[in-house]
Amino acid sequence: MTQLINAKNNILTPEMEAVALKEGVNPKELMANVAKGHVVILKNKNRENIIPTGVGTGLSIKINANIGTSNERSSIEEELKKLQVIEKYGAHTVMDLSTGRKVDETRTAILSNSTIPLGTVPVYQAGKEAIDKKRSILELNKDKLFSDIEKHCKEGVDFITVHCGVTRQVVNALKEQGRITGIVSRGGAMLASWVLGNGRENPLYEFYDDLLDIARTYDVTLSLGDGLRPGCGADAGDRAQVMETIVLGELVNRARKAGVQSMVEGPGHVPLNLIPGVIETIKTLTQNAPLYVLGPLVTDIAPGYDHITAAIGGTLAAYHGADFLCYVTPSEHIGLPNEEQVKQGIMASKIAAHAADVAKGRVQSVEKDRQMSIARNDLDWEKQRELAIDKETLENIDYGKPCTMCGEYCSMKLIKQHL
Repeated sequence: MTQLINAKNNILTPEMEAVALKEGVNPKELMANVAKGHVVILKNKNRENIIPTGVGTGLSIKINANIGTSNERSSIEEELKKLQVIEKYGAHTVMDLSTGRKVDETRTAILSNSTIPLGTVPVYQAGKEAIDKKRSILELNKDKLFSDIEKHCKEGVDFITVHCGVTRQVVNALKEQGRITGIVSRGGAMLASWVLGNGRENPLYEFYDDLLDIARTYDVTLSLGDGLRPGCGADAGDRAQVMETIVLGELVNRARKAGVQSMVEGPGHVPLNLIPGVIETIKTLTQNAPLYVLGPLVTDIAPGYDHITAAIGGTLAAYHGADFLCYVTPSEHIGLPNEEQVKQGIMASKIAAHAADVAKGRVQSVEKDRQMSIARNDLDWEKQRELAIDKETLENIDYGKPCTMCGEYCSMKLIKQHL
């Protein structure tokens, strides 16, 4: 049985107990949220070498880090080094977005070396191979797509992004409406091109029941992809995006009835003032399914610094209901990130997630900030290093002395003599 089916039957699984213990929440309350579909437990039945991760209502904000090869740059070894960085600096999950050579080998290597949940986008592999072998995405067929989906699930992938909401109706609405940046999702573009070129329904939507059967077999969480997420601030919250979200809400309901865990993916590029409304609309239309957002990026003019624009948007999005932040690295919109850029993306997202948890009054997060304040007042550098998101920033501090900003004129040192 899946975590969702067990929760509906009032069965507290070892995975739920592990998540509750790690999060410091009541196990029965967690189980109730899993039963309602407001929390997902990311762990494939076939995966043994990971600690399960919970995402959703009542839990801390999680972050995901993306890696993967491309045709322009392809090395399993390089991606495994990035995986080490991801685990070292505390991302909760990793996604393999490979479209380069040796897609299968890259995924299995990451599965073998990872101790955190892994997500993939099976249509990337199916679409890539259709384009490489048959020179056209239009040659992709349902059997190939679903064969790759089952392969990923059987191997142990814990969650898969599936762009089921890119339906004929939604794609035609987008075509009539128009956009500045069109479709920026790779999976969304592949399926929209297939729909328009073949004049047929998206197979992920048409055969959604088959998809549910696969996901239920392995207890893989469906991450219902936002194929029409806005690629610039001017496109945020438009009719096409909302239409797709309405479809995703329908598919969330169908997944819950089938005992399949599901979460929903969200934007994208969204100006700061629109984030609260966009997030609250998505949460409402999808019946409070866990929400996984890319960013949101609050401005379009910061290439090289998009980890910052995403952290700004991610903080506000998480405060208003997003549950899961996909990191953005400084090389977003430029190219594949290197190891240092992966670290920078993780740190920016961790800051955003923690800031949102503090703003929402999460006890553990508020207390951590309080303890850091006490350590700063006491000039306790060892404790500060223990609490810091990036401990390496405090490695070269002269313990027992004020920092070099103020030195002997340190305000905290001076006032201690008189208070």
